Amino acid sequence: MTETSRTTAIRAAVAAEWAKIWSLRSTVLVLPLTFVLSAVLAYLVGASTANGFTRMSSEMQSRFDPLFITFYGLTLSQLPLVVFGVLVVGGEYTSGTITASLTAVPRRGLFYTGKVLAVLLTALGVSALSVVAAFVAAQAGLGPYRTSFGAAGVPQAVVGAWLYLALICVFAMGVATMLRGSAGPLAILMPLLFLGSQGLGNVPGLKAVTQYLPDQAAAVIMHLTGPPGDPRFGRDLGPWTGMGVLVLWVVLSLGGGYLVLRRRDVR
Repeated sequence: MTETSRTTAIRAAVAAEWAKIWSLRSTVLVLPLTFVLSAVLAYLVGASTANGFTRMSSEMQSRFDPLFITFYGLTLSQLPLVVFGVLVVGGEYTSGTITASLTAVPRRGLFYTGKVLAVLLTALGVSALSVVAAFVAAQAGLGPYRTSFGAAGVPQAVVGAWLYLALICVFAMGVATMLRGSAGPLAILMPLLFLGSQGLGNVPGLKAVTQYLPDQAAAVIMHLTGPPGDPRFGRDLGPWTGMGVLVLWVVLSLGGGYLVLRRRDVR
């Protein structure tokens, strides 16, 4: 196959998956929740922090980081994107339409590439809107304690948050492909991202391991951890090193999903 025909085939596969995604109303409806939750939570956390700022201890005031407030809500608003990534794949296995999909596109590598790219492009778009909404809403809530986009560290944190949301969605998709369904991946990912890693990530005895979990590694660039050297909330990873760890998780997840798709029967 020539390079031109390969590119054409990939474009056709992406277009087919894109059409399939937007034809499933139950799957698409979770996407606006990411935007709404990101904006609403950011404003509420920002406003609550601003109202209580004068009652903080002098130590807490000196360590105040508006970016922590800005992106703290993403720990919850990421969940709809995780659900989306799972349903795009898991829904086909649950409904049995995966057989028809692979009949239409029998080359499984091409099918999988088209699905991954369609999900990634969708997640990048939703993530961009959600992160911008979170930033604007949080600064409105913070009032006199707000920061600006041009302040030191802000552009990096915004880009990191955008990449994180998109990558965690694709990571969830890979997990769903490996487990060939929706219930199993959601039963693992929802507690991991919302309960387990957020709580366990700050336990000193466990932090040496949990800081390498996907969300915890990427939290550094979003300022959702303490400063380096903080015995409880700090992390050993730098911002882009943490993102690199997340990318590694995504690669392993997608690679595992492809191996399962390639080697196992779809039924």
